[in-house]
Amino acid sequence: MAEQLDRAELTANFLERLDAIEAFLTEADAAFAFDDLLAELRATVIPNLARFPRIGRRYLDHPPQSAEALSQLGTLPAGATNALREYLHGDYLLLYAAMELNEMVYLLSIRHHRELTFDFAAHWPS
Repeated sequence: MAEQLDRAELTANFLERLDAIEAFLTEADAAFAFDDLLAELRATVIPNLARFPRIGRRYLDHPPQSAEALSQLGTLPAGATNALREYLHGDYLLLYAAMELNEMVYLLSIRHHRELTFDFAAHWPS
């Protein structure tokens, strides 16, 4: 019996986040790492998620605490919050939705673990 694979779709936000990661890595003189990331997404991450859509941890196992995030979760369609999952791959954390109804995996966001810094002065100038 052939194995059923879910399809994977990259959302506009995921693609925007890839652009941000490319800029971040280029600024850090590590542009080669972006090529490695794209190769890993194609060869490993997307096939893994298509084959095992529940491989990631449920996003709401550790729910957000901010009012803004909770408000955004409240706008999702019924059942969508149960589909949200996190997948850790190397230096990257991916947020995706595994939708049973249409057998789709939607890649929603990706972050490099070093993208956010504690350089508060740069974030909030006085």
